[in-house]
Amino acid sequence: MAEGDGRRFGFLMFDRYEELDLIGPWEMATMWRDYAGGPACLTVSQNGGAVACAKGLATAAEHSFADCPPLDYLLVPGGFSAFDEMKNQVLVDWVRAQAETCQHVLSVCTGAFILQAAGLLDGRQATTHWKGMDGLRDLGADVVKQRWVRDGTVWTSAGVSAGMDLALGFIAEMDGEAAAASVQHNAEYYPDGRIYGDNASNLGLENAV
Repeated sequence: MAEGDGRRFGFLMFDRYEELDLIGPWEMATMWRDYAGGPACLTVSQNGGAVACAKGLATAAEHSFADCPPLDYLLVPGGFSAFDEMKNQVLVDWVRAQAETCQHVLSVCTGAFILQAAGLLDGRQATTHWKGMDGLRDLGADVVKQRWVRDGTVWTSAGVSAGMDLALGFIAEMDGEAAAASVQHNAEYYPDGRIYGDNASNLGLENAV
């Protein structure tokens, strides 16, 4: 396994986070590491160790907040439990502190509410799961209906599967389209664009960079 190029990409875990919010971007990031000279990837939670996901998948964080090494990038997943974690002052303070030293902070789905609680979306455009857009807007974020959004060093995506698009866009911005193309090819991630039923009105398919 490739060790990475000296950069570190941290993935935050907390109880009942939504599986694909983290695992989709993790897949893209580790392929970035392995096939395109990307950063080392690591997982971190408040106390380290076992973390149960929203749908029952058992995962484990390699690091706790106390022993997490310095990060260049941090990704915060979502899930219904993000609304509890945005009230977890220890976690919110840690995210805020990481944002002061990380080059970029990313969120997927309702992970944006944790970024908002940490004060990272003040004056910034952001997006989240379509069910949470009104709530995030009510908290003061400049919410836009996009698949993913970059505003400076803060990146947010729509719900669940959108995190993979966010990750590819992030890779392209950090290391160029050739790196993103290598990741996309090895992941065979070419969504066919088919929309079932009458769901098109809920989708934000454009990007704001």
